Amino acid sequence: MSLRFDLASFVRAAFLFVVLVLLATVGRDLGWVRSFLGDVLAVAWVFYVIRTFVKTRASWIAAIAFATGAAVELVQFLLMSMDVQIPNRSLRIVFGATPDWWDILAYAIGAALVLGVDFLTAARGGARQGKP
Repeated sequence: MSLRFDLASFVRAAFLFVVLVLLATVGRDLGWVRSFLGDVLAVAWVFYVIRTFVKTRASWIAAIAFATGAAVELVQFLLMSMDVQIPNRSLRIVFGATPDWWDILAYAIGAALVLGVDFLTAARGGARQGKP
């Protein structure tokens, strides 16, 4: 593992951030797209943010991104169990307020998706360089 700056990951993270902000602000009437797909994209965003600065195996980064989503879900569950509400509206939008097992599935799909994209990108890059 080493620190670096990866421009391609940064561009992907920036693009996903814009999409997530749009989903959170103007996409509230989009139902499952905002909630489920937003969670899938959130894990992808965390993956690419980490990958922008850390060079290590994609599986490690995907596991950290998934764990981040699961940790958010755990905090939601604990806050609900203790009847605590986040007073800041922006934080409620970012972290959500209702724990849901479907969110864990969305995080898993997001992690699998970025691993698939990484695999395809690496395979395509190897084919360009004449590698099998």
